Amino acid sequence: MVMSSIIHHLAGYEAKRKRLLKKAPKGPLKDFLAVPFPTLETPMNELPILAVDFETTGLDAKADKILSIGFVKMEHEQIKLRSSYHQIIKANTTLEESNVIIHQITDAQKEQGQPLQIVVEQLLKALAGKVMLVHFARIERQFLQQACLELYGLAPDFPMIDTLVIAKRQLDKRDTSYDPSELRLSKLRHNYQLPDHHGHNALNDAIATAELLLAQVNNKPKADKIQLKNLIL
Repeated sequence: MVMSSIIHHLAGYEAKRKRLLKKAPKGPLKDFLAVPFPTLETPMNELPILAVDFETTGLDAKADKILSIGFVKMEHEQIKLRSSYHQIIKANTTLEESNVIIHQITDAQKEQGQPLQIVVEQLLKALAGKVMLVHFARIERQFLQQACLELYGLAPDFPMIDTLVIAKRQLDKRDTSYDPSELRLSKLRHNYQLPDHHGHNALNDAIATAELLLAQVNNKPKADKIQLKNLIL
């Protein structure tokens, strides 16, 4: 039943991709939609992944702004550090003190950033034909869809792997209660004996999420048999 639901879910992604491809204006979104998503049977060691992280001013995609985007490619279960990308965005908002404290991005740095359109274009170009990897998918999904809606008039779905969901599935199998804080990126990395990382930096968090996925996958029985259908949301 669960696998049937997953197959239907990815079929929905592909069907919507094809529909939106016909409607999308020429440009970055159309180019992204022109490339098919990986199939459910794609093995992990052949799966093209883009680990992505957004830093935002809040949790509401309609009211808040993206402050920065970071991403790094993963191929053949290797993190391609040469592909690392990090860019502060020139958001049309005045940052609150809490934003500066958390993200270490000041108004002066923000004013030197790139327009959202340019940064989203770079992200879509890197994401074409890949699965997006995130930790806590709601943020990246909603903010990227909102950005595409504002820039291109369309809000595509994005196939995603979420390291938080992978961890939650494993904890739920215990059938015992657990503290939600156990699902934090830093806590999960600690559980896999991964080194501490400087959080709340989009690129650092993207790389940290990529490392966590590799630890999660290689900790599973029959790790060499894992396919996209075992990981996708």
